[in-house]
Amino acid sequence: MSEENPVFQIQRVYLKDLSLEQPNSPQILLEQEQPNVDIQLGVEASPVADGIFEVAVTATVQTKIKDKTVFLVEAKQAGIFEIRNIPEDQMGPIMGIACPQIVYPYLRGNIADVVTRAGFPPVHLAEINFQAMYEQQQAQLASAAPTPSVTQ
Repeated sequence: MSEENPVFQIQRVYLKDLSLEQPNSPQILLEQEQPNVDIQLGVEASPVADGIFEVAVTATVQTKIKDKTVFLVEAKQAGIFEIRNIPEDQMGPIMGIACPQIVYPYLRGNIADVVTRAGFPPVHLAEINFQAMYEQQQAQLASAAPTPSVTQ
């Protein structure tokens, strides 16, 4: 029996979810103070069918002046990938590093666009080193995993 060739293909990249809130407009728009910006990112992966996976990168961008929100953007950019005949030990890095690197530029563009359309200067998300992010998550999981205890 011969080994099958590995397959890694992008089927589709799409904007799965996007919301924009300006709960304190228009009053907050009159403020002269520079807002604080908080950005949270996440990656999730799930099987869709045999050899087909959805990988999504989520971002939450919240800007505040004092304790009042100027705007809040939540976005989820996803991709469908065909991944077959890849060794199991390589699946985590592919879905935690390679796929997010493909999806993330679309997310960055969509967030900058929606913020601009909302009447604000664009927020440009920084480049992300998904390999470092993945390795950090793996280290956290390893340190949080219970160590087997031996009873005598």
